[in-house]
Amino acid sequence: MTQAVQAGLRPKPHLPGQKLLGPLLVLAAWALVSGAGWVKPDQLPPPRQILDAFAEMLHTGYLQDNLLVSLARAGLGLAYGIVAGVLLALVAGLSRPGDALFDGLIQVKRAIPNLALIPLFIMWLGIGETMKIVIIALGVLVPIYINTHAALRDIDLRYVELAESVTLTRAQFLRYIVIPGCTPGFFVGLRLAATHAWTALVVVETINATSGIGYMITQARIYGQMEIVIAGLIVYGILGFGTDALIRALQKKVLAWRLSIA
Repeated sequence: MTQAVQAGLRPKPHLPGQKLLGPLLVLAAWALVSGAGWVKPDQLPPPRQILDAFAEMLHTGYLQDNLLVSLARAGLGLAYGIVAGVLLALVAGLSRPGDALFDGLIQVKRAIPNLALIPLFIMWLGIGETMKIVIIALGVLVPIYINTHAALRDIDLRYVELAESVTLTRAQFLRYIVIPGCTPGFFVGLRLAATHAWTALVVVETINATSGIGYMITQARIYGQMEIVIAGLIVYGILGFGTDALIRALQKKVLAWRLSIA
């Protein structure tokens, strides 16, 4: 492969802060319509009022306390979902019985939204933390499984034949063939899974929660505190954006070998 072709295949680097251009334009438009009086403050408070709400919640520790609870819920759900999704993908992707047993079940779950499962899991697990974490984990499991399983199925058969010809052990086969082959698909699923985790968190934190960003938003809605509602939504947006940025950075580092051999 020539150097010119390699250069064409390499992704062009983004300028620092380029991903923030869209949010900054929205913020500028928000400040403009609020300052011009085109929307009522009780419908859309100006950015300055949101900043004041942030400052007040940070000063009292209210935001930090609820944020830590939300991070713990999302982190546990994400961890459990990743582990379950990867294990199921490996079992289904590397064995015919596993594929016959699990793939159909995951495809059925894929067609059922998490919101539809909440009443069932409330009856099974109650309305405590276990139900919330399970709902988040189920939302994470599906994209992890689907993308990792698809990547396993797409591994070039020539590599499998090569592994057989050099008589790799099972552990060596997993290390040198399976893991490098499914890692790109795993990261695609991980980015989707992180989004599903935060989306599920928004929902479960409105169900009998006594802490968390969702609880904070619900309480603010009850008392008509629009600035806190918007502040909570901004926190969710920052968490989602930041998580995706971290995953993309990790993906770039882990998969650097793919560009180096392109």
